[in-house]
Amino acid sequence: MTISEENYLKVIYHLSLVSPKGINTNAIAGMLEAKASSVTDMIKKLAEKDLVSYVKYQGVTLTENGLYSAKMIVRKHRLWEVFLVEKLKFSWDEVHEIAEELEHIKSEKLINKLDEYLGCPEFDPHGDPIPNANGEIKKLQKVLLSEVELKVSYQCVGVKDTSADFLQFLDKKNIALGTTITVLEKEAFDETLKIEVNNKTITISNKIAKNLFVK
Repeated sequence: MTISEENYLKVIYHLSLVSPKGINTNAIAGMLEAKASSVTDMIKKLAEKDLVSYVKYQGVTLTENGLYSAKMIVRKHRLWEVFLVEKLKFSWDEVHEIAEELEHIKSEKLINKLDEYLGCPEFDPHGDPIPNANGEIKKLQKVLLSEVELKVSYQCVGVKDTSADFLQFLDKKNIALGTTITVLEKEAFDETLKIEVNNKTITISNKIAKNLFVK
């Protein structure tokens, strides 16, 4: 499988988590910044390899083979992110682009050894689940901070937005995975939140709260 084919599978997989019944080719084109004609050509290639199926007006879905292959790409990406953060001390806003390159390494033995070396982690530095070698994924019960009850303590377990800008913003506010957050007040007008973090009271926007997962 080529790097381009792997990138398509990964994008289709991520989109399928939101739209499991079928992915519009325009959505794929938008994610990859590709021309619609290029997406159509690639879908045909992937279909010939029994990795996706395409039904007109219903969209693209992953076959069983395609789903497993996509999960293995995601597995490599997220394991490398753990390695970069835990062993090489990269910050969590630096690792995504590097892992984008490392995820295309073909050696299954290397990835399984990496998994073992890291202690078989179940989640990456952003709180996303890591598929195991069989493609099984542990599900974590979580909710967006924007939807929680007031004056109840929650633990930060993930981020919806993994952009460097957002992660750097969280660093400035001393919010990381495992941080305890309590929503003290919620403004009726714009849903701005007053929260307690590390024994300090700060204010965050609703946009920020909609990108933080807690349990």
